[in-house]
Amino acid sequence: MHLSYFQDLRPLETKRFVVFYMKKIYRTIAILFFSPFVFGLFFLGYMSIKYTPQYVYRTITLLAADVYDYQYFDNRVIQAKKNRGDQAEKQLFKFPKKEDASYIEALFEERVAQSGFSSFDEWADKSETTALLVIRRDTLLYEKYFNGFSRDSYFHSQSVAKSFIGFLIGAAIDEGLIKNVTDPITEYIPELKERDPRFEKITLKHVLEMRSGLSYDTSFLTWLNMQSPWNDEVVGYYHPNVRKLLLEDIEIARAPGAFEYNNYNTSYLGLVIERATGKTVSRYLEEKLWSQIMEYDALFSIDSKASGFEYMPSRLIARAIDYARFGRLYLNNGVWEGKRIISENWVQQSTLENKQSYHANDPDWIGKGCAHTYYGYQWWGSVDCEGNYQYFANGNLGQNIYLIPDKEIIIVHCGNSLQHYSDSDLMRIAEKLR
Repeated sequence: MHLSYFQDLRPLETKRFVVFYMKKIYRTIAILFFSPFVFGLFFLGYMSIKYTPQYVYRTITLLAADVYDYQYFDNRVIQAKKNRGDQAEKQLFKFPKKEDASYIEALFEERVAQSGFSSFDEWADKSETTALLVIRRDTLLYEKYFNGFSRDSYFHSQSVAKSFIGFLIGAAIDEGLIKNVTDPITEYIPELKERDPRFEKITLKHVLEMRSGLSYDTSFLTWLNMQSPWNDEVVGYYHPNVRKLLLEDIEIARAPGAFEYNNYNTSYLGLVIERATGKTVSRYLEEKLWSQIMEYDALFSIDSKASGFEYMPSRLIARAIDYARFGRLYLNNGVWEGKRIISENWVQQSTLENKQSYHANDPDWIGKGCAHTYYGYQWWGSVDCEGNYQYFANGNLGQNIYLIPDKEIIIVHCGNSLQHYSDSDLMRIAEKLR
């Protein structure tokens, strides 16, 4: 607009004209700057209705999961010494020590060099390793803690918890509380078939092997470098009523068969355990495992006090040495100091490769090639070209219970980052152990 236009107006008209257009400019600025805010409010309102306000609060305040999360949730205590007795406590097996720190740390030289560090200690610090234990033939060769952690510290299991939930399914089968892995999950959760008859086609075996076909959103907001708030890993982790989520909201995406890693599988296993045993998962874990073989108490985070449902896939919290004890139980095919804790058949089914489970639509990296990865009953495994195998409980941010049966080796690693560490490091370290 030309300046002469203003010269033709009287002073009062000029003032009104300027005010009018200034208002337009301010309104435009307000729309540009505040519409994202308004949209955000509407979005938060929608998410609060869909997933509850508590879920929204958790996702905003806690953001990405880390190993300190259990401090922000209610936790059930799982007692180690309950009903054990003084005599049994005195006789409790503990790993004898014959530590050789320099030898074990030297095995990490390749990993340290690849990470660009000058020493093992620097790698342990920068990789955010919190615990490293190496046990061979029941002898503790190495036990060290880093970054402010100690033997008495709690270590967040992340998805290592899945292997414990798998153990409980086996324990319930041993007791006759669950008939068989071929049972449909609707045998224990009949409401599901009323919502969708296709749930009847999903067996416990499908769920154990991550082959259920359940819908699982893994969307990622690239522009924010974060998982979306409707990503099911986030929803399942922060939702305050996961039991209700499982019963009413989780959908089926496809027929069971193909492998897809999905945390809801483990949550459904937890619900089956509740229904079959009539006990909370924490109490059943205490009864069947913790009070039998463990040295320290543990915690299991629940979704909320009102719901009281453990977050089965990843919020078991224990000491690193007790993770090693769990590994020892499996290396000994379910026997602890002469007492059978879990059937040998279950240990074998859980940890050995089952080629009959493979599906044409499986991802390329699973079960392919002479050296390959496989997934058992909530345990990972790997096979080399000579047919030797290892298996491991695997959790995000560096949690591992790594077992090599033929060498009687247990390695436990705990941490809070994957930047300079991966579970394949333990495979290479274990292969070098003499």
